[in-house]
Amino acid sequence: MYEHITYDLVMQRMLDEVPDDVDKREGSIIWNALAPAAIEVCNMYAEIDYTYDQTFADTAEDEYLIRRCAERGITPDPATHAIFKGEFNMDVPIESRFSLEDFNYVVREKISEGIYKLECEAEGVGSNSFLGPLIPVEYIDGLTIARLTELLVPGEDGDDNESLRRKYFNSFNSQAFGGNAADYKEKTNKLPGVGGVKVYRAWNGGGTVKLVIINSDYHKPSATLIADVQTGIDPLENQGEGVGIAPIGHVVTVDGVLEAILNIATDVTLQDGWTWDDVESSFFSVIDDYFSELAETWAKSDNLVVRISQIETRLLNVTGVVDIMNTTINGAQQNIILDADSIPVRGGVNGQRN
Repeated sequence: MYEHITYDLVMQRMLDEVPDDVDKREGSIIWNALAPAAIEVCNMYAEIDYTYDQTFADTAEDEYLIRRCAERGITPDPATHAIFKGEFNMDVPIESRFSLEDFNYVVREKISEGIYKLECEAEGVGSNSFLGPLIPVEYIDGLTIARLTELLVPGEDGDDNESLRRKYFNSFNSQAFGGNAADYKEKTNKLPGVGGVKVYRAWNGGGTVKLVIINSDYHKPSATLIADVQTGIDPLENQGEGVGIAPIGHVVTVDGVLEAILNIATDVTLQDGWTWDDVESSFFSVIDDYFSELAETWAKSDNLVVRISQIETRLLNVTGVVDIMNTTINGAQQNIILDADSIPVRGGVNGQRN
């Protein structure tokens, strides 16, 4: 707002107020007296400009954005710890610690003999993609097998300025109140591991509500995550009694998004000297990235549409590919419209070389 207020401008304004019969040249007494004041005035304008920006949600940052959001009842979500399933050849002590890659994990709960829930000590999404053999931090007699086998509840990064800003502006578009759809979406999305939700009313008669969730990595949620959300919203043993987040009288059922397996086939022309083995992994990555982008929009879409044109356009950018044609999805040369509660997952990819 005050970017145009420079030191030279302020200094000239001040000198213009001094009578012309006084020596105003640089180095003069009056010039030397005014110069420090001009610097302070410029600093003051910079502070005013900064303060002005912090009063509006679209430019506020950090603590000022948090305070602005608090006026709408919005608080930043903290980072959370990922929960995994660990499998061992024996029972291990609760609170025993293991490491994998750059992360440490703590045994939190026994599921069954030799199977436990482990919590990553580090918060955030960093550990979500790691599965494999675990190394005990301290020696455990008789332990020969220790593996992370499944991500149960994804870890989440806490809200940054931009995600918090989006929540602030979204709060004006729909008003959450007393178990309406916006209320269910807001409260369900706040639960750890949830990346999105669709709400269905009266799906099984009056007073029933169905929530279909996707995890925060935008994949099919685990049975553990579904159970955790069910307990938080409307515990099965007390359904409809208002014990959880759901209002009394609402019988809520939580389910997970489904995976639609899509097999891709295409005729591909490669550069001279290139083979299918050279591009296969890149094809997998490109298709996976496209499907992941679609999955991120699932909660806001009535039905996801997997488009052949998108697949071909993206595959054409793979190094070594000259041309793509005759692409099919599940044997049909047409776009695929998925069910409302489904996300795409790559099946087989067959690239017929020309």
